[in-house]
Amino acid sequence: MLVLLGVLVVVAGFATRRNPLLVVGVAGIATGLLGGLSPREVLAAFGTGFASSRGVTIFAVTLPVIGLLERHGLQIQARRLIARFAGLTTGRFLALYLLLRQLTAAIGLAGAFGHAQTVLPLAAPMAEGAAERRRGGPLPARVRERIRSFAASADNVGFFFGEDVFLAVGSILLITGFVNTTYHTRLEPLDLALWAIPTAVCALAVHGWRLLRLDRTLLDAGATGAPRAEDAASSATAPHAVVPPAAAPPPDVRGTGSDRTREGGR
Repeated sequence: MLVLLGVLVVVAGFATRRNPLLVVGVAGIATGLLGGLSPREVLAAFGTGFASSRGVTIFAVTLPVIGLLERHGLQIQARRLIARFAGLTTGRFLALYLLLRQLTAAIGLAGAFGHAQTVLPLAAPMAEGAAERRRGGPLPARVRERIRSFAASADNVGFFFGEDVFLAVGSILLITGFVNTTYHTRLEPLDLALWAIPTAVCALAVHGWRLLRLDRTLLDAGATGAPRAEDAASSATAPHAVVPPAAAPPPDVRGTGSDRTREGGR
């Protein structure tokens, strides 16, 4: 029972909003020591776990590369590219991205797309560029954030429901291993993958319909037409709005105040 105190460490750490990496590390050390492991064995367990899942540290290489690409105009080039396709609206582009994301996840290419490497530098700017082309100008901040949220949701839905179709995904292997060990059955990964296909198709249809409706909601929000009154008011009160200078007071043609004082004294 003392081993379960590590769970309390995790709950307390997250409740006090501590660093997640520090919380998990302290919880792992506490669990190992309470379980009877020596400090050397706890350190060896950490090393073995890191070596077996070192692929998760690939972000340390990809993030600097993406940052350099964005600094040298990757998002600008993405907006220019989408502007060449007149018939590709924001909703249609995101629906196409949803389909592509789901297909690549279904064949095991989980890292081909993603938030850091695709949504932020490419998908979201291209979706915003399509809306800016239809509007004929910059987008309001609230519309821009809405487009970005739909771009992120297209990646999430496509990956979540597409990866279950792949046979060697970790979740399917975990389910089959647990069921076969616990209930002594012969559940195959192919069985789960086949049952995941109807779910993936339904997710594609439902969320794809929501993405296609995005063009209409953007039109209602004023993203493809003239800005609404509240947008104009917000832009007028923005920090960069030009405020006309106050009119200068008319010159005193009768002289300065000291001259009038001397005249009054006379």
